[in-house]
Amino acid sequence: MSGQAVLAGVKVLDLSRVLAGPWCTQILADFGADVMKIEAPRVGDDTRSWGPPDLPREEGWDGAGESAYYLSCNRNKRSVAINLATAEGQALVRRLAAQADILVENFKVGGLKKYGLDYESLRAVNSRLVYCSITGFGQDGPYADRPGYDFVAQAMGGMMSITGEKEGPPIKPGVAMADVSTGIYATVSILMALRHAEKTGEGQLIDCSLLDTQISMLANQALSYLVGGKPPGRLGNAHPTVVPYRVFDAADGPIVVAVGNNGQYAALCAVLGVPELATDPRFDTNARRVINRAVLEPLLQEIIGGFKVADLMAQFPARGVPAGPVNDIGQVFQDPFVEARGTVHRFQRADGVPVPSVAYPAKLSATPARFDRPPPRLGEHTMSALADWLGMGGNELDLLEQAGIIAGHG
Repeated sequence: MSGQAVLAGVKVLDLSRVLAGPWCTQILADFGADVMKIEAPRVGDDTRSWGPPDLPREEGWDGAGESAYYLSCNRNKRSVAINLATAEGQALVRRLAAQADILVENFKVGGLKKYGLDYESLRAVNSRLVYCSITGFGQDGPYADRPGYDFVAQAMGGMMSITGEKEGPPIKPGVAMADVSTGIYATVSILMALRHAEKTGEGQLIDCSLLDTQISMLANQALSYLVGGKPPGRLGNAHPTVVPYRVFDAADGPIVVAVGNNGQYAALCAVLGVPELATDPRFDTNARRVINRAVLEPLLQEIIGGFKVADLMAQFPARGVPAGPVNDIGQVFQDPFVEARGTVHRFQRADGVPVPSVAYPAKLSATPARFDRPPPRLGEHTMSALADWLGMGGNELDLLEQAGIIAGHG
């Protein structure tokens, strides 16, 4: 792939698992960081077993699996299997931390202190280390000792209270949005801290929590409460402050219409053959459309119900009306947009099995994301990565493997 790897030479020690931490370190790896994923021998990252679906096993491989979930957030990394339950394994990770620029972990608060792998301990051996801790509820505060998962953060952070039909139960989105957004915020924070470390030689501790992030992701809904004093509720697919902005049922399926200004609304009315609705004093501004939502939306639904989705989509974009069909995920990946934009990258395993991956979405002209390695098998790089980072030789590595401190792949 052309272009420079902007994070080439940056060493990342990844002690995280499941989604938020691995999502963060995959982004760093996509831009050339050398991410060493530390995993427990034999079992590895929890998500390796979160299938089906799973990749078919390679002939002769009887180690941990490669579920679709695991594959979603672990490309471009090297897997190193180290037994952290042993003093020797802990000492080995401390040696690696002394060489690292960044460490990412998502153990419970204080969970790494007993291993001598907490921030204070590692700062003593590497003052420039950027150390990112990801937890459910942060390093301090009233809930710091609680276990935390995405689902809990979505519930406590208000997301579920505004998701779902108005008269229905609270609903979580179909993707672990608290995890994914925390991984993105962690990446941004790490890059800021890395910039500081490169300028000053001083590392720092980054405290990222799922609940902090979920609350921040409430965005305009948070400010609606803070300004207006009334908690927003569920509106199904409707928008609290913009109309028409929702799913409508066309004759052959659902379609989203997302009108954000008066010009777009006038264009919508023209396409639908009801230009008089654009000048109707009940609907001629967004504020009036919001106030009269209960009148306008049924009118639009009746009209849109007489059109097919394809017929509407043949006219809406050309007239500047934001709209789109409600695709299932199969339809998403059959859309010509995906091929044109390089949305899917396909690795090929040594035995010829394709390994699909959803590419980093932003397109950087000078320093694009790179896709050099498929998600690794458990312990696939134990020997080569330890040799690279620590200069360890074959005999020393063999002795560690025989003692059960490390594990290479089968």
